[in-house]
Amino acid sequence: MTEPTRRLVVALHGTRLPEGQAACVALVNAVAARLPGVDVRVGWADLLTPTLTDTLRAVGECVVVPGFLTTGYHVSYDVPKAIRDAGGRAVLTPHVGEGILGAVAERLAETGVEADVVVLAAAGSKRPEPAVEVRAAAAKLSALLGVSVTAGFVTAAEPSVREAVAQAREAGARRVAIASYFLNPGLLPARLEQADADAVARPIGLHPQLVDAIVQRFLAVQRQVA
Repeated sequence: MTEPTRRLVVALHGTRLPEGQAACVALVNAVAARLPGVDVRVGWADLLTPTLTDTLRAVGECVVVPGFLTTGYHVSYDVPKAIRDAGGRAVLTPHVGEGILGAVAERLAETGVEADVVVLAAAGSKRPEPAVEVRAAAAKLSALLGVSVTAGFVTAAEPSVREAVAQAREAGARRVAIASYFLNPGLLPARLEQADADAVARPIGLHPQLVDAIVQRFLAVQRQVA
């Protein structure tokens, strides 16, 4: 890419839940509203079509921002592969990552529960890197909230969210809340309701901090090639 592009593809994990799909569309529309004149589209990394590869082929030169919180398989393999398969005409930015912990804290505050311990619930992965990132995010969220925060995972990694809640209670916590480390509604975040916590925060969803994180990653590429 020799000059700034006016095209942005936000790579998101698909979901079959209509509520989750609507949230993804709302996010992309909010990003587009912040970037007048930029063609902003969603690229589905999993479950939905058109696939990210198909979208990139149609768009051509663009910037791709991975809308993911950790360096899981999609970020480390699927998204770069989609760019290669589409002809390698896209510039890939870092994923959204832990820079939106303020939004996580706000969603937790919406529950109205003052917890002794918070479990930061994430999807989980067989790869070690995502768990390391989630635990680092939990430590930063703990500093932000001023309470103990531990990591829990819905799949693949340990401890499970339910185990993390149980461990907190065994250690003497009276109220345990779950902070959702998910971007949008889906089958995995829906399972958090079964973890026996006193409160479960909703996913980040359409939040100004998330929108700004995506916009700033796009603009950073623009500045580099300008």
